[in-house]
Amino acid sequence: MDAIEYKPPYPISLDIIKEKVAKRNGNNHIYAKPYNHVYSRGKLYYPNVKKQKNNFGETITRVDGNIPVDLPVENGQSFLFISYDQSALTHGLHKYPAKFFPELPRWLINRYSKKNDIVLDPFSGSGTTNVEALIYKRNSIGIDVDPFSKFLSKVKTTQLNVEELKYSHEELLENLTRFTSESVNDKDIPNFPYRDNWFQKEIILELAYIRRSINELKVNQYLRNFYYICLSSIIRSVSNADNNCTRTVIRKKLNKNIYPSMALTKFAETILLNVPKMIEFSKLDLNGITAEFPEDNDARKIKYPNEYFDLAITSPPYANAVDYPRTHQLEMYWLGLANGSLTPLKRKHVGTESVKITDYQKLREIGISEADLVIERIYKKDPRRAYIVYKYLWDMETNLNEVYRVLKTNGRYIVVVGNNTIRGNTFENWKYIMKLSQKIGFEIESYFTSEIIRHFIKVPRTERINTDWIIVLRK
Repeated sequence: MDAIEYKPPYPISLDIIKEKVAKRNGNNHIYAKPYNHVYSRGKLYYPNVKKQKNNFGETITRVDGNIPVDLPVENGQSFLFISYDQSALTHGLHKYPAKFFPELPRWLINRYSKKNDIVLDPFSGSGTTNVEALIYKRNSIGIDVDPFSKFLSKVKTTQLNVEELKYSHEELLENLTRFTSESVNDKDIPNFPYRDNWFQKEIILELAYIRRSINELKVNQYLRNFYYICLSSIIRSVSNADNNCTRTVIRKKLNKNIYPSMALTKFAETILLNVPKMIEFSKLDLNGITAEFPEDNDARKIKYPNEYFDLAITSPPYANAVDYPRTHQLEMYWLGLANGSLTPLKRKHVGTESVKITDYQKLREIGISEADLVIERIYKKDPRRAYIVYKYLWDMETNLNEVYRVLKTNGRYIVVVGNNTIRGNTFENWKYIMKLSQKIGFEIESYFTSEIIRHFIKVPRTERINTDWIIVLRK
């Protein structure tokens, strides 16, 4: 019997996609500005703040939405911040593991800085701090060793020509309807490790076609990069990998439903969802305020003068928690940010698991008694893990020294960090970072907790972080 040629269900229907997306856009949350207290019957009152019990019966302070700038904070106080702006403006262009919810850096920026100040985020990740700094008229610098981080952050903080955005996205959508498998050449398809395991053949052709369509647009590179991020944001979902795991793995029991035209459809949906957000962001009057992401900086070697920054805010990586290059490997391959082994990049990251056997042949100490006791217990079970957490604290101490140097006198460095469990031992990052910061010369102005309610990408259960500690350090 002759083989029957399979013809996938092309072309896609833009009308159906637009109708579907219109319903989602109609429910979008409107980005809100922070506010202070109000008075009710002569008493100080915060309408979105209340006390409640958590799952352990402890009393915590719940804040819905924007955090009042002058909200009183006591050392050790527990908060539950409910975020509504994770997808507002450019914040929701792309998923990113364990990223800031916008209300937190927004609050800290407005509380501890003034307009035209310069804000630093030495572990800038997806650029949330920098977006909020722009909106509230603060210049900012974002530092990260990860090329995908810098690429994404630049897109999220770059305003585009609204008219060009409107006509180019319509052109791109129309081009999706003209896709055929035969229209894709071998030169359109990137070559990277295990490509044909990660993606089904039809999906590879669709992604290659979308990428070529973006390349052929007669627009500037800033606008083209925005569409690349839209493409990147769908890559994990149309791959064979688990959507919700930082490991980028294929799970046989997942039974993931991948079908022809899926990449085309999801890209069209993403364009229709993201263009209105970028238009709204691009219409903001930034009045010459800038966000920069220098190529040659590292959180451990900040190439800026002494006393340069007014405020620093960051959420550093966790020891042994998220492997960022591995998380974004498929996206980096398709964007041309990587083409081979990711090990050299992994070794640049703070908290990396990529270490050499010669590094952990002996027990290392950081000089903080509480931390060294835990490192020793881990070493007895797993010398490699013990070195990983030692190196993490060594890197964080180096970062604290650098931020202290570039921060103006009386400036704050606010570190948002959680604890994690390593080989059965609780590793209390916040305590160790406070000890290290005091050794360097910082004053601990305040510290409090924020219970975590959701992350875009799941962390394995044994490494899950349930509470962030917010440490306000003052130079």
